[in-house]
Amino acid sequence: MQSYPIFIAEVSSNHGCDIERCYEFIDTAARIGCDAVKFQLFKIDELFAPEILARSAEHRKRSGWELPESFIPKISQRCKDRKILFGCTPFYLDAVKILTPYVDFFKIASYELLWTDLLTACSASGKPVILSTGMADMNEINSAVATLKAAGCAKPTLLHCVSGYPTPVEQANLSAIETIRNEFQCKTGWSDHTVSQGVIQRAVHKYDAAVVEMHLDLDKNGPEYSSGHCWLPDQLKQTIANVRQGLKADGNGRKVPAESEIPDRDWRADPVDGLRPLKPVRETWNP
Repeated sequence: MQSYPIFIAEVSSNHGCDIERCYEFIDTAARIGCDAVKFQLFKIDELFAPEILARSAEHRKRSGWELPESFIPKISQRCKDRKILFGCTPFYLDAVKILTPYVDFFKIASYELLWTDLLTACSASGKPVILSTGMADMNEINSAVATLKAAGCAKPTLLHCVSGYPTPVEQANLSAIETIRNEFQCKTGWSDHTVSQGVIQRAVHKYDAAVVEMHLDLDKNGPEYSSGHCWLPDQLKQTIANVRQGLKADGNGRKVPAESEIPDRDWRADPVDGLRPLKPVRETWNP
């Protein structure tokens, strides 16, 4: 029987630079059944090239999405209090140093898969590393995995991902989870942008996704919600519950009467006359 996958609630930039809202994300993620909550630590000036920022007001205004570094210890403590893992995606090298004392794991985003210095820094921290593989081909993933292993992360977790926001269901290509697992012999999973319960069910029950990451918003007010790739708490709670309920149904594979059906065995049609219940029951039965 497959073990339960780890569910990660990705806060992304929906925190609104508000520590109380960060706390609400952590509390909500724990309440709805997530195993971990993940934030992002970036600075716009260290995320986009200066020539892009000079030309694009749209990119410059994302500075309002930055998570203050001072929040990190507070977020870490809240996660400990709520007994939920704290992960974070660093987008600049100093972020790795800032996060290392506080996080349970690092998550490297698909867009940073080619940046070997960041991969090396995360791996050298000694923390578990999860890598998303959106937009990457197998040669690029192989290079990234080699970098992680060379720097000390012997067992990275690789998430198949489609970096479309949102991702059309027919482009999810979930079978790539199996391809990645077979190629790299490591823990694999799915980073979701479809917001489809059916896709999550398929990723877990068909392709044995060991880790599932889903973007979460609390109330449709997060800046990323309008892009269409974020789940709301009730949606996420129901999906996680359904997946875990389904995993309970595997059983041991032996074809024997289940406990719940034993009382009805005597009420089957008797082989002599085809009537219910079996003849010995008829002789003693009273309503």
